Amino acid sequence: MPPTLQTVVRRMGLRPLAGGLPPDTVVRWVAVSELADPTPYLEGDELLLTTGLRLEGDLAGYVGRLVARGVAGLGFGVGVSHAEVPPALVEAAGRAGLPLLEVPRETPFIAIGKAVSELLAAEQYEEITRAFAAQGRLTRAALRPEGMHAVVDRLAKEVGGWAALLDETGAVRHATRGARTEGVTAELGRLLTGHPRPFVAGEERQGEGGRGRWPASLALSAPGEHIVVQPLGGARPRGFFAVGAREAFSPVTHTVINAAGSLLTLAMEQGRTQAAAERRVRSAALDLLLSGAGQQARDVLAALGGRLPEPPLTVLAARADALDVLETRVFAAPEPHAGDVVFALVPEALVEEVAGEADAPVGVSLPATYDPASLTTALDQARRALAAAEHPTGPRVVRFGELAGQGLLGLLDQATAQAFATALLAPLTAYGSRADLVESLRAYLESNGHWDAAAQRLGIHRHTLRYRMRRVGDLLGRDLDDPGVRAELWLALEAARRYPVTSCATGSS
Repeated sequence: MPPTLQTVVRRMGLRPLAGGLPPDTVVRWVAVSELADPTPYLEGDELLLTTGLRLEGDLAGYVGRLVARGVAGLGFGVGVSHAEVPPALVEAAGRAGLPLLEVPRETPFIAIGKAVSELLAAEQYEEITRAFAAQGRLTRAALRPEGMHAVVDRLAKEVGGWAALLDETGAVRHATRGARTEGVTAELGRLLTGHPRPFVAGEERQGEGGRGRWPASLALSAPGEHIVVQPLGGARPRGFFAVGAREAFSPVTHTVINAAGSLLTLAMEQGRTQAAAERRVRSAALDLLLSGAGQQARDVLAALGGRLPEPPLTVLAARADALDVLETRVFAAPEPHAGDVVFALVPEALVEEVAGEADAPVGVSLPATYDPASLTTALDQARRALAAAEHPTGPRVVRFGELAGQGLLGLLDQATAQAFATALLAPLTAYGSRADLVESLRAYLESNGHWDAAAQRLGIHRHTLRYRMRRVGDLLGRDLDDPGVRAELWLALEAARRYPVTSCATGSS
């Protein structure tokens, strides 16, 4: 804060004559002018010094112009053009409430200017010192085990208000006591969706952004509330932090807030890097388990403070976006050597709980051990169960054992089953518009090869059905009396019915 007028008066030995010395009046600079109207060259909060060379006529107008401009006070140097301060000026200053000071002849105007400059420099140095001290406290907070949360807590104390950490969706992850984050989350929600909101009476906003376009900071202000929101993590924020206080933030406070933003961004990036490294280690440990190097896998995990569940265990499979949740509860790792599937090794007692928390399709294997063959089988079972769990009409959590109740088709993933059916039945579906060949084949197989029963189901003569089956055999190049051929055709027909292939007609324009 700049020096007050009271401080300047006491330091320079000036004598107040009128207008009093309000304690909150600050002096931001010293100006010397003998103009009848110096206000065009002033900005406000100056201590104006004059010897009164051109003061004559309406002194009330002169004083009124100074008051309107917002000068901190008027210093009148005696002993040059006036032996004393003109009584009319004292009277006008008293009526207008303008602090009027007598400057003794032995006090040079330049001495007053130097004194104010020194006071301003001292204040700036003190502000810088306070800012550095606050940055040091924030840095020490960042080194604590709580990491980002400790920085947020320390920041709230430094600004004398509250602070909050939010994720990339605008949801609050951590907030100090008394945090008023409702307006912040609402504003971030509108920015994230690209729908700015209308202004509220008495409120100010700065730094408006839009979808994919983020301001360096967002300032919200309302009566008795000043809030700054800053993004964390570059052009596309990976999070935000908000700071609020009753009073407007000073330049020093903004410096502290910016320092906190740098520390939070660094901590976030370090956390992401560490998390990615730990995931690669867990993936390597899973690879070691599959290769039979169980002890090496345990040693690798022990270095990270992790461990494997005791057998028997169950393998859960989910897509990569569920990893954030799974790895907080159990050993979870991305599929080794690429793929977008993650596997979790879970004690059977925790399967339902962990699978439910994943909030995503999950496949569950049968119980397994750490024997490489058993574990490999369990991973494959979990992957197949995941394919069934991802079916739009199926349950979100599917156990591999449940697939047996769905027949052989339940053990195949949808893409494999569709490809098999499409390839095997292609000669029939491509045979002109005779779709009745496929339905005739289905009725024939469902009737276990009994001609009369199949023909009756189709509503045709059995000789017509015999003709169609000969045609089916010719088109497929297969013997329909072979049990293996019948089994393959039945599986293809079931796959085509369960997983119909949708086609889109395209045209040229």
